[in-house]
Amino acid sequence: MLVRALGLLAVVPFVLGAAGTAGERAFTIQDPQLTEASAMVVLPGGLFATTNDSGDTGRVFVLDGTGATVGVTHWEADPTDTEALAPAGGNELWVGDIGDNTASRKTVQVAEVPVGRGDRAVTPTVYSLAHPDGAHDAETLLCDPSTGRLYLATKGLLGGTLYAAPAHLVTGAINRLTPMGHVLPIATDGTFLPGGKDVLIRNYFSATVYAWPSLAPKAAFALPSQPQGEGVGVTPAGTLYLSSEGLHSEVLVDHLPPQVEKALAPAERSPSPGNGDHSTGSGDSSVRHADSSASTAWFPWVLGGAAVLAVAGLVVGVLGRRRG
Repeated sequence: MLVRALGLLAVVPFVLGAAGTAGERAFTIQDPQLTEASAMVVLPGGLFATTNDSGDTGRVFVLDGTGATVGVTHWEADPTDTEALAPAGGNELWVGDIGDNTASRKTVQVAEVPVGRGDRAVTPTVYSLAHPDGAHDAETLLCDPSTGRLYLATKGLLGGTLYAAPAHLVTGAINRLTPMGHVLPIATDGTFLPGGKDVLIRNYFSATVYAWPSLAPKAAFALPSQPQGEGVGVTPAGTLYLSSEGLHSEVLVDHLPPQVEKALAPAERSPSPGNGDHSTGSGDSSVRHADSSASTAWFPWVLGGAAVLAVAGLVVGVLGRRRG
């Protein structure tokens, strides 16, 4: 009974995430070595970069528009849990060895590597980062396109925190992270939107757009259904590419809903005093302005929490009867 209960707890987020809408397939990842694609970056020339998470060696895969692997960057360092990628400009990427499912790592690491067509072996400089308040699991790495500064978002069940890395990273020492603000629960990836004035962070079933650098939530919307959506990349035109773990998984193409684009416009309408529901009025209940983005992100996890409590109560009851 206890094993079944724990199994139920493990699948609750994914069952809830399956309630999203169907998406348009961009391509299917063809490489059988890519079983746990855990990040997505759109590269120049119609290419895409992704990486496996825990258990893989140090490498980044480059895919073309058909999903075929056209390049791999290798390095000798043996990462613990490479969960994130972030554009570093041109054909350079930041790789984030920042996963920590057991919240036990004293430091996490980032490194900048070149990517592109063809295989290459590199020896990147590795930087160590540490949270100021203990270990955290994280899967989201952001790089500010205007400054090159790095940011990490933690993967908290009831909400995450965005941390800023030092403006200038140093080797041979621990670079201390600084908390900036809160983000949606179970953050799995994120990206700066074109123009660099807004940040989009996703989880398994939705995305929230935050003003930069205030992190004021501006809009939230549902994402297409995926088995385990852990990647998001964006083109200069604002088209989203969404990846998922799994063998031969599909990469979906999506677009910011018109209501979200309107929420991002410079001349944004101010909410009316005393009006707590700032829906777009378009009839699309999956899109909300800033005030209700929190509820969009929290709703499935409230249901998940209720399921957790129900299962926990069942386990306690069964164990109690056995002891009696």
